[in-house]
Amino acid sequence: MSKNQKSVYQLALDFKRKYGMSIIWRLKKNSKVVQMHLNPDEDILYVFAAQKNNNPIDFFSTAVIALTNKRLLIGRKRVVFGYFLDSVTPELFNDLKVLSGVIWGKIHIDTAKEFITLSNIDKKALPEIETMITSYMMKEKQKLTGLKINK
Repeated sequence: MSKNQKSVYQLALDFKRKYGMSIIWRLKKNSKVVQMHLNPDEDILYVFAAQKNNNPIDFFSTAVIALTNKRLLIGRKRVVFGYFLDSVTPELFNDLKVLSGVIWGKIHIDTAKEFITLSNIDKKALPEIETMITSYMMKEKQKLTGLKINK
């Protein structure tokens, strides 16, 4: 991470301020998980927060998601001990689906190994999240395969 770049927590806080309807808790603790797993050569491109579940009434699985120049990191601090970290590299990324409801929306990320659901996101944030993730992943897949991908 370059010295003039904001921390994961600062970027997550910016997201929370911009999209206040998103249901997110414990940003500082969840951000620390992602921050400590950033490699020295990784730059943060985009950060947002959401619930990592598919249950509309479960508000206690907040995750901080960071898109870097190498991968997508999803960090969650457990309440008592430990944490969870998911890493999605461009070669594992398959597809992204956006679902918008009345107030909140969901992002489904299909990877080669699992299906990730990020929910309770302010529906105004959905286009921005989709654009950032898919444009980065498609550009990186194009580099890997050497094929021209139209978006």
